[in-house]
Amino acid sequence: MPCHRLLVGFRAKWPRAGFSLRCGSKQARAIDSHQECPPWHHYLLSHREGFVFIIGIDPHKGSHTAAVLDRSETVIGELCVIADRGQRDRLLRFAADFTPRTWAIESASGLGALLAQQLVAAGETVLDVPPTLSARVRLLDGGSTDKTDPHDARAAAIVALRHDRLRQVTPVDHTAVLRLLADRHHDLTGLRTQAICRLHALLCGLTPGGAGRLLSARQAAQILRGLRPAGPVEIERKRIALELLGDVRRFDNQLIAANQRIVEAVLASGTTVTDIHGVGPLGAAIILGHTGDIGRFPTSGHFARYTGTAPIAASSGPKQRHRLNPRGNRQLNRALHVAAVTQVRNHTPGRALPEKARRGQDPQGSVAGPQTPDRQDRLPAPGR
Repeated sequence: MPCHRLLVGFRAKWPRAGFSLRCGSKQARAIDSHQECPPWHHYLLSHREGFVFIIGIDPHKGSHTAAVLDRSETVIGELCVIADRGQRDRLLRFAADFTPRTWAIESASGLGALLAQQLVAAGETVLDVPPTLSARVRLLDGGSTDKTDPHDARAAAIVALRHDRLRQVTPVDHTAVLRLLADRHHDLTGLRTQAICRLHALLCGLTPGGAGRLLSARQAAQILRGLRPAGPVEIERKRIALELLGDVRRFDNQLIAANQRIVEAVLASGTTVTDIHGVGPLGAAIILGHTGDIGRFPTSGHFARYTGTAPIAASSGPKQRHRLNPRGNRQLNRALHVAAVTQVRNHTPGRALPEKARRGQDPQGSVAGPQTPDRQDRLPAPGR
């Protein structure tokens, strides 16, 4: 242990760079009594090779704030850059003195996705810091809990410094195309459902009983053609209903085009996920797009947690029980649910699994027992 380490209470601290001890102090006398110990700057230079500077980034739409941390979680550099075409070059010039370095970007798959990909393209190592972990750091920080951009950047850097299982950002591949198309299909479906619901509400005020539950654009057009509004309220209500009908038709055409692009993108990916009974092009796009790199899940249990298919323990006292998981990626959960229901409804190997589960057996035919901690099902190697 180097002699320049200062003990403050029960916590050991390293003096900051440029820190000098007061002449005659206990710490100075302790250092003078050990002449064989090298000065502080010699220790810093000799250990710099094994240390990686962490640069935390708090991304925003109009600006990005960076904070550089040393091994003691001390901020040794800060910078705020405007989000424009020169943002990457300015950050790289700022970080030139901090080598080796690792970038920790909060929400690197969301608001900071563009900056993260720019840094990865420049050969930098970038980690994705979940906002939930940064929030925990701010909550447990004894110094300050202010919600400022420099403090958020420091929190992201602390997470990268102390957490060894963060996802490393890699260049985007074809799964990003599938994710975009799957999200676009999801958004269009939501917009069409919203327009249909509003059209239902207007038709209830125009005709007794309204329209049927499964309303299509063709059925709505037939109903509206047969209406003869009498007053100004009914006239305006029918006019708005016709506008909503136009929106529904537009969304239908966009969904047809989106489905065609999804089919083409899935075929271009060369995946074999569609060979599974119950997984179509849309399901494959959701599974591949939202899963991304399968290597980021150590075991099948981690993947089940991410998809929300793993039950949650809800035990109390000696009673051991589980309940359904309402969390996880709901789009991925729905794609897996559709595939499972389709297999159960048809004569497939998946149909026998629920029957064996009812008899208290696992798929291999043995009696099902509690899952032991040392039993881990490894996921297959990353691939198709």
